[in-house]
Amino acid sequence: MPAPSRVRVDAWLWAVRVYKTRSEATTACRAGHVRLNGAPVKAAQTVVPGDRLRIRRSGEERDLEVSGLINKRVSAQVARTVYVDHTPPREKVVIPQVPVRDRGAGRPTKKDRREMDALRSSWTEQE
Repeated sequence: MPAPSRVRVDAWLWAVRVYKTRSEATTACRAGHVRLNGAPVKAAQTVVPGDRLRIRRSGEERDLEVSGLINKRVSAQVARTVYVDHTPPREKVVIPQVPVRDRGAGRPTKKDRREMDALRSSWTEQE
């Protein structure tokens, strides 16, 4: 079966497993979460090799370059071969731990409170 020369944006995003369903990809296009070469795109617009897609999903943004066309959903390994991911690596987010006192330990001492205050101030300095 020959490779298609043009594929709809929503079908391509579904085929390369960016979205679980084609209707989810269509909805994302309508909502303006998908941009083709910097411009908002409609779901029926076609993509060709060399196009750049910026996809905003779940608070993160992906930058994909189309290197091949498929219109049927394939395995994840095959799907990764038809695009180049230009997304910068995400920064690791450090979630501070809340200090936990043993049950029945009573009120914190003055020393314990100072340690907790020092810990809290170090968190605010990082932000």
